[in-house]
Amino acid sequence: MMKINCIVVDDSNVQRQIIVKFVSEHQNLSLIGEFSNALEAKNCISNQDVNLVFLDIEMPVINGFDLLDGLKVKPQVIFITSKPEYAVKAFDYSATDYIQKPISRERFNQSVKKAISLISLNKENSDEENPYIFIKSNLKKLKLYIFRIKWIEAFGDYVKIITDNENHLVLATMKSFEQELPKDKFVRVHKSYIVNIDKIDKFNSKYAEIGTSKIPLSRNKKEELFKYIDNISQ
Repeated sequence: MMKINCIVVDDSNVQRQIIVKFVSEHQNLSLIGEFSNALEAKNCISNQDVNLVFLDIEMPVINGFDLLDGLKVKPQVIFITSKPEYAVKAFDYSATDYIQKPISRERFNQSVKKAISLISLNKENSDEENPYIFIKSNLKKLKLYIFRIKWIEAFGDYVKIITDNENHLVLATMKSFEQELPKDKFVRVHKSYIVNIDKIDKFNSKYAEIGTSKIPLSRNKKEELFKYIDNISQ
């Protein structure tokens, strides 16, 4: 059974508790937070795996639309508001659904069903098109898509994984972690570095450059990198 991590964001305590009750009684939903303001909700979305947000629009300081504007990765959103005039703008934000208060359980369940279908579809498409690995970071298992990894570096008893938007420390050796990565995408260029070939912007005999970072190439490993790049450029 699919479990969807969700949060509820509404500055009205009464309305928020109604939605929280519906969420807690739904077999497919797992409530990981409820918030009376968008700033706290943004912090939760940025640091946890949130799949679905039940979101009020009119809130003090930052409204629901401003919250979405400030997110790098946007979860599915079901807007719940007393104002029908926001509906068109809500769908400009690719809303999963738009519910007008007062909310009924039947209408709530219809929206959740729609969200589950979209999340399932997105998950299937993502997993088919993009290979991934699971890593254990901060005592949690995280799914990490291979294409997001820029490079891996040795960090004591750990390996440090640098991705497009965040870094992870994983208890592992470079050798064991290297074995989990596709060999047609990653090359060990130094005893302390493995790089994603697709992320290299330029290189010379001493460094591979990824963005503004310079990854050192060891003498006996750089030939491997040059050979690989020659092969894919032919």
